[in-house]
Amino acid sequence: MRVEEIRNDFPLVNEIIYLDSAATSLTPIPVIEAVTAYYREYNANIGRGVHRLSQIASARYRAARRRIAAFIGGEEEEIVFTPSATYAINTVARGLPWRPGDRVVTSGLEHHSNLLPWLRLRDQGVEVTVVEARTPGGLDADDFRAAIDTRTRLVAVTHVSNVLGTITPVADIAALCHETGALLLLDGAQSVPHMPVDVGRLGCDFLCFSGHKMLGPTGTGVLWARKELISRLSPLVVGGGAIEDVSTDEYRLTPGYAGFEAGTPNIAGVIGLGRAVDYLSEIGMEQVEEHEARLTERLLAGLQRIDRVRIIGDEGTHGRIGVVPFTVDGMNPHDVALLLDEAAGIMVRSGHQCALPLMKELGLDGVVRVSLYLYNTEEEVETFLTTLGRALARK
Repeated sequence: MRVEEIRNDFPLVNEIIYLDSAATSLTPIPVIEAVTAYYREYNANIGRGVHRLSQIASARYRAARRRIAAFIGGEEEEIVFTPSATYAINTVARGLPWRPGDRVVTSGLEHHSNLLPWLRLRDQGVEVTVVEARTPGGLDADDFRAAIDTRTRLVAVTHVSNVLGTITPVADIAALCHETGALLLLDGAQSVPHMPVDVGRLGCDFLCFSGHKMLGPTGTGVLWARKELISRLSPLVVGGGAIEDVSTDEYRLTPGYAGFEAGTPNIAGVIGLGRAVDYLSEIGMEQVEEHEARLTERLLAGLQRIDRVRIIGDEGTHGRIGVVPFTVDGMNPHDVALLLDEAAGIMVRSGHQCALPLMKELGLDGVVRVSLYLYNTEEEVETFLTTLGRALARK
């Protein structure tokens, strides 16, 4: 992978060291150009006009759907576009026909977006079981074996922890779900941008992810659902563009994904996300994964040598992505992040990472999180380590 050539597509890397891609990735010039081309050249609504511009916009929107579906091993009919992964998860949580006594199993490792929608189901009489994380390694499939029973309608887990960076043993959990007939939803916000993902191999029923974490525009998200399951969901929103027939007495939604996309969508954003998928595919997700693994190994080794730094979670390089949380003895995480920014223009995330239950379990007020991506270099990792080490030596 030619990192220097890739970096030419990301002007911001010439001004800062960006180590916060797990929050939001940088956006390459080809994606920006795809978005601006929509507004400059064929700005029109989709599926609502026979004129030339509407036809061009509609065709490119459909093409983006096909490419995004193929990127995760799915089919065009299985993709629902949403404003975010959070919205996608809520679409499933609010869309399935729940009955009192149904069970949902999730984990204490989850981002709030894959926890709160399930906790809210308790108001409907749904029993929600939270499997505690086994730090430093994350989640263990054996803990799910004890939690999943014949009343379990759905299991919702993160594919990769946004805090620890550890990869969940999805195949083992999927096998447990198949034994009991439970559905499996994966939060793929941190996996789809960083590794090859194939929904068929994962064995999941739903996969939710965000565009802005994988080089795409903000305000874009995806719900992938097995084709036969889409008809079992009720959409969160109804209205224009999602209907097959309407009278003043009743309405009938368009079958399939179209029934979930009421209103004018983020057309430019989806087209931009399609271009982001092309960009990643041209590089190759295996190459992205390998590049990040090399940087992660160097990052972990360097942090282990700095006094007062404690890596949170597994310090090994296997079974993880380039997300590394740590604390500094005697310093608030926000102070560490500010120090890095002021000293060398290094951008990292600090705080509870939208995972308060895990922070409470760890007994922490927050962490500093370094997250790597395809545009980062070994030199940037070394600059980060040197800057942090020297700053702490003076404190």
